[in-house]
Amino acid sequence: MMNTTTIRQKLHKYIEIADDKKIQAIYTMIEDDLTDQVNWWEDDVFLATLNLISNNLKNGKDKGVVWSNLKNELSGDTKF
Repeated sequence: MMNTTTIRQKLHKYIEIADDKKIQAIYTMIEDDLTDQVNWWEDDVFLATLNLISNNLKNGKDKGVVWSNLKNELSGDTKF
C-alpha cells in the first residue's frame, strides 16, 4: 500500500494533466470538504471574541494563567 505522501504526489501530477471533465468530477466529489473548512480569520464573531480576550489580557482586566501553574494544577501537583 502506498503511503500518503506518495498518493499526494501522484494525485498532484494527475491533476496537472487531467482533462477538464475529470477535474470537474474530482472537484464535485470533494467540493463539500473544501467549502466546509473553517476559516477562523474570516469569522467576525470569533475575531471579536479573540480581540476582547486579547484586550482584557493587555489592560489587566484578565490576569491570565502562568503555564507552569496550570500544568501543575491539571496534573494534581498544587505545590507551586
